[in-house]
Amino acid sequence: METTVRAPIVLDDRGVAYIEGTTAKVIEVVLNKEWASQTPEELQRDMPHLSLAQIYAALFYYHEHKEELDAEIDRQCEAAERMRAEAGESPFARRMRAAGKLR
Repeated sequence: METTVRAPIVLDDRGVAYIEGTTAKVIEVVLNKEWASQTPEELQRDMPHLSLAQIYAALFYYHEHKEELDAEIDRQCEAAERMRAEAGESPFARRMRAAGKLR
């Protein structure tokens, strides 16, 4: 019996890597793993919409394209930091600071 294996990672028209058949980006899986220091099995428990095979495929893809994806992660973090700085303090934080609940 012949078995067909589909490529589990696909690129959208902007070149963003997704797990095929889902809306989960490879970068999201990697960041969850790094930030939470989770094993693939723990990731799967926290991301039940993904199979363990899909998580391993995302991690494999990341390691195969590490330099490129790390650069994209850095770009996204820098852009988020710029937006945060441009937005300034939120109205909620201002109210909490005025009430003496924030330093």
